[in-house]
Amino acid sequence: MNLLNVVYEDERLLALNKPAGLPCHPTKRGPLSSLAGRLRLRFGEGVPLHFINRLDRETSGLTLLAKDREAARELRSLWAARKAEKEYLALVHGKPKKPEGLIDVPIGPDESSPVAVKDKVRPDGAAALTRYRLLRLISRAEGGFALLAVCPVTGRKHQIRIHLAHIGCPVAGDKLYGADPEAYLAFVQGRLTAAQRRRLILPNHALHAWKLAFLFQGARFLLTCPPERPFLDFLRGQPIQTRAEEFLPLPPKEAGGLSGGR
Repeated sequence: MNLLNVVYEDERLLALNKPAGLPCHPTKRGPLSSLAGRLRLRFGEGVPLHFINRLDRETSGLTLLAKDREAARELRSLWAARKAEKEYLALVHGKPKKPEGLIDVPIGPDESSPVAVKDKVRPDGAAALTRYRLLRLISRAEGGFALLAVCPVTGRKHQIRIHLAHIGCPVAGDKLYGADPEAYLAFVQGRLTAAQRRRLILPNHALHAWKLAFLFQGARFLLTCPPERPFLDFLRGQPIQTRAEEFLPLPPKEAGGLSGGR
């Protein structure tokens, strides 16, 4: 088994292509069930590794780590100053009204949702900016879709998915911000129907962090990594081979949990 898909490594930096469905944070299901656990298996318990960015469990792509505190501080300051260029690929339902644009709407907690981690666009939320451009239109048996290049200017939780859903282009396979408001709870509670799986098309949402550029210690880094097979099959209009077990629920805490009555 390939524990880690290494994109780049030197004495101070480590860049990985994280697979969809693998959380960054440790879980209670063993070391193979998280990126942090696999890193411990690969490097040992005593090696300090510092996450510079983290991706949602279902988002695939570039995850950058520093191998010492000094490198971590420098890189995190670049991220805080918005000096790192990040670009994602997103497969979305429909197509945006404009071929490119800036989504500038604030994001905050969705207090009406039973899902504790869900946010939404709200006027009193935190400022959030996302740039996008249309790369390709896609025709599939399930309908019309688009491939977008997306650059988050700010780094709010679930920002890209919320913003794309806000302009009428939810990410394909998104259980939380997609067209089916019941899909996420059905997934968490283990009652996702065959019809819901067909509407989702993919077992994980189609969002991939494919490019990362930054200046570190006088050197210019440009890192890229390709999407996974299901993403590429979707893009090519080919059938997506999924199994029911790929939609099995996670423990509530790992899935984001419920809000306890909200």
